[in-house]
This record gives sequence, C-alpha cells and structure tokens, in this order.
Amino acid sequence: MRVKQPTKTVVVSGGSRGLGQHIVEQFLNDPAYVVATCSRSGSPFVDSLLERKDLEGRFFFQTLDISDRKKVREYVRAVRQRFQSVDILINNAAIAYDGVLALQKDDEVDRMVAVNLHGTIALTRACLREMLAQRWGRVITISSVAGKTGFRGLSVYSLTKAGLDGFTRSLSRETGNHGITVNSIAAGFLETEMTHGLSDDQRRQIVRRTPVGRLGKPGDIVPLVQFLCGEGAAFLTGQTIVVDGGMTA
Repeated sequence: MRVKQPTKTVVVSGGSRGLGQHIVEQFLNDPAYVVATCSRSGSPFVDSLLERKDLEGRFFFQTLDISDRKKVREYVRAVRQRFQSVDILINNAAIAYDGVLALQKDDEVDRMVAVNLHGTIALTRACLREMLAQRWGRVITISSVAGKTGFRGLSVYSLTKAGLDGFTRSLSRETGNHGITVNSIAAGFLETEMTHGLSDDQRRQIVRRTPVGRLGKPGDIVPLVQFLCGEGAAFLTGQTIVVDGGMTA
C-alpha cells in the first residue's frame, strides 16, 4: 500500500504539551510536515516523536521565544528552507498568570503581553509573508472565553485573548483575496496544564457554570482546528468560534 505523502507544512506554537500536543499528533496522522515550537525545553512527547524513524524528515522541533521578533523571522525562514512552504499556522502558545491586577507583578504582566500578543503577532507576520507568496494559507489562533466574558484574576490574560480575536477579524480582511483564511477558537477551560493549578472549589464552580457538566478536553478542540485548515472551510474567515460546553451561551 502506498503511503500518503505530506502536502502541507503546519507550524504549531506551544506544540510540546497540552492542547498543542494533540494538535501536533493530529497533523502527523493526516499526514503533514509538522513544525512544533515552545519557549521551554522539549517534553517526553516531543522526545518520543524525535525518536520515531517513520517521522524522520516530517517532524521538526525547536525551542523559540516568539516574543523575539528577530529569532521568529530566522525560524520561519529555516522552516521554509527545510520544507519548501509554510501553509498552516496554529497560534497556540500562551502564558497565564493568575492574580488580582493591583497586586500582580510587573514582569508577569509584561510577559503575558509579550508572548500572548506580541509573540503571536510576530509569528503570524513571518508566516503570513510565506503564505502571501504562495497565495494560500490558514491561520488559526487559540483564543479563550476569558477574552469574551472576563474572569476574576485573569484581567491581563483576558486582555491578550480579546486582542487576538480583534486581530483575527481585521487580519482576515487583509488576506481573504489571497486565498488565506484567518480564524480563532475561543476555548473554554480544558483539562490541560493551564488548569491543573485550579483548586477543587474553582473546578467545581466552572463545572457548575458549564451546561455539559465538565471541563473541556483537547479532543473537543482538535476536530475544529482540522476543519478550519481544510478546503471545506475556504469560505469561513474572520470568525471567533466558541467551544466552551455552553458556558457563555
């Protein structure tokens, strides 16, 4: 049986764990060339992929501080040289510090804005230049319901996510006639590393406010990501799609 050859190159920021890990797995199964990055060192998941002989030449991982514009540009150029195209960008990298604004540390505020906003913009900008040249592309940004409703202790994080939704809407107007769609997914609270720090009381409160009666799972988000990247979503752009179990309905 002939093995299907990859035809698209997918860049996934924050692709070493959590939701990013599940997105990477899905695109490797599609199959596609997959480029994963995160600001920290790798993870057991990344190590396992790098050891797989069947993924040689298809999977590339490198740590990257996406708030460093120069390094981002160099990184995307390296991806283009390695795989000959940059077709799909999944903006998944984000940092969240929980804390009342009046007491929050300056470096925590600065880091959330630098990574969640400036970093996402820098990576999108660099990838978009490649997509414009080939007149096809998909940009999907993982946003949050926090950017739509707000949550106590997450004011700066909510600011960054709301900003990315506005970024999505405006950017879609710049790219639509070039075959590039731009959408965001406002995810609810998921069972990932970012929610492991919640207290039992906080988790119960979230579940009570969610009509489906549970926290979300990465598997609730990944199929939508996959759909938005396909030809079936070619007429869908500039949208923020909420996936939160009905919490904000």
